[in-house]
Amino acid sequence: MNTSTAAAELSPGFLRHLTQIAGAGHLLTDPADCWPYGYDNSRRHALPQAVIFAADEGQIRSLARLCHDAGVPLIARGRGTGTTGATVPDRGGIVLSFERMDEILRIAPDDRLAVVQPGVINDRLQQAVGAFGFFWPPDPTSASSCTIGGNLAYNSAGPRAVKYGTPRENTLGLVAISGRGERLKTGVTTTKGVIGYDLTRLIIGSEGTLALIAEATLKLTPLPEAQRTLRATYADIHGAAAAVSAIMAQPVTPCALELMDAAAIRTVQGHGGLALPQDARALLMIEVDGPAACIDRAAAAVAEAARNKGLIELRQAATAEEIGMLWSTRKALSPALRRIAPKKINEDVVVPVSRMGELIDALDELSRESGVAIVNFGHAGNGNIHVNLLIDPDDQGAMTRAAQCLDAIFSLVLKLGGTLSGEHGVGLEKRDFISREIDMPVLSLMRDIKRQFDPAGILNPGKALPETLG
Repeated sequence: MNTSTAAAELSPGFLRHLTQIAGAGHLLTDPADCWPYGYDNSRRHALPQAVIFAADEGQIRSLARLCHDAGVPLIARGRGTGTTGATVPDRGGIVLSFERMDEILRIAPDDRLAVVQPGVINDRLQQAVGAFGFFWPPDPTSASSCTIGGNLAYNSAGPRAVKYGTPRENTLGLVAISGRGERLKTGVTTTKGVIGYDLTRLIIGSEGTLALIAEATLKLTPLPEAQRTLRATYADIHGAAAAVSAIMAQPVTPCALELMDAAAIRTVQGHGGLALPQDARALLMIEVDGPAACIDRAAAAVAEAARNKGLIELRQAATAEEIGMLWSTRKALSPALRRIAPKKINEDVVVPVSRMGELIDALDELSRESGVAIVNFGHAGNGNIHVNLLIDPDDQGAMTRAAQCLDAIFSLVLKLGGTLSGEHGVGLEKRDFISREIDMPVLSLMRDIKRQFDPAGILNPGKALPETLG
C-alpha cells in the first residue's frame, strides 16, 4: 500500500469556516473517521485532513471558494470503486464525498431523460428508469456499488458501450462547480444542440480535475424487446479476433461482445469446473438485442459472422437458465482471479479491433519472458482489453518485474495504435505514462484549460496529467 506524507495542518480559521459550510453532521476531522476516505480500489492510501459530505449545490460552491482562497486541495469522491488512485488525497486536503447526495430528481419518459445527483448508485438508477421501460447504457462491472458521478468522472462504460456508447454519448448536460466556486450549467435537455463549446463532454472523464459535478441530465434508451445470447470458442486467439472484426463489420451491432484468452479460460476451468471444450484457447460471449420481430435474424447474422476455420463450438441459449449458464463462464473469472492474486494489477488498454490478436500474442510472450502471469479478458467489440498481472505486492522482486512488464505493455499498446486506458482513467497509476500518448502541444493546451476551470489548482491536484511537460 502506498501512503503519502502528511500535509500541512489546516489553520484554525479555515477549520472554523469549514465547519460552518459543512453543516451539522456533514464533517469529519478525526483521523480515525477520515481514514476510510483515503483510499480507492487501488493499493494507494493517503489520509485526508477532513471529509465533507456533499449536501447541496450551495454548500459545494462555498466549499470550493474556501479551498480556492486558502489553496487547500479538494478531492471529489463517490464510492471509491476506481482502480487508479484518482480519489486518493495524496497531497492532503479535503475529500468531498457525494455518497449522501443521491437523489433521482426527475425521470421524464416523454423526453427520454433523467436528472440525478452524483451519488446515485448505477444499479438503483437502472431499476428506477426500468420501471418506465428505459435504461441508461453505461454498465460498469461495479454497477451495484459505483455512483453515476464516478461513472461520469471516469467516463466508465462496460460491455454495452460497443453498441450504446459511453457516458459521454449518454449525458445531455451537467451542473458543475468550478475551482473558483462558480456554477457551470452545460449542455442541453434535447438530443440536438450545437450552441457553444461542448463543455459537458470535456468535464466527463476529467476525474474531478476541472469541476465538481453536482447534477447530471442523462439520456435514456428504451429497453429492448428481446435478447439472444451466444458463446463461441476458438482454437486460438486469432480465430476469435477475426470473428470480432467480422462481427463488427456487418450491420447488426451486438450489445455485448466479450473476450477471454487462453489464460483466462484456464483460470475459470481450474477454479469453476465449467464445461468448455478442452481445446478452447479463446472465447467470445455475444449478446444481441432489438425488436422481437427480427431478433432471431439478427442473432443468425452475428452467428454467421462468428464462424471461421478457428471456431470449435458455437452455442445459443434458448432459456433464461441457459443464458445464466453461458454467462457463468465470464462471471466466474473475476472471483477466480481474486482467489489466485487478491492484489492483482488490472489495466484496461485499448487497441484497434483488428490488432487484438497481435496484442494478446505479444502479452503471452511478455509473460513468458518476465515470469509474470498475465490473464486477458475484456470488451472485444471496442478493443478494450483488461490486462491482469497476477503478482504478490509483498514480493519486491515480483513488483519490480511487474513494473517493467507494465512499461513494455504500454509501449506495445501505443505501437499498435491504441490508448492506455479505455474506462479506468488515469489517476496516479498512469499519470507518468500520459506524455507517451499525448503530444506536448496538446498537453500544454490541456494544462491551460485546467487553469481556466481551476486557477488555484485545488481540484484533485496531481491527477490525470503529468507533473511536468518536459
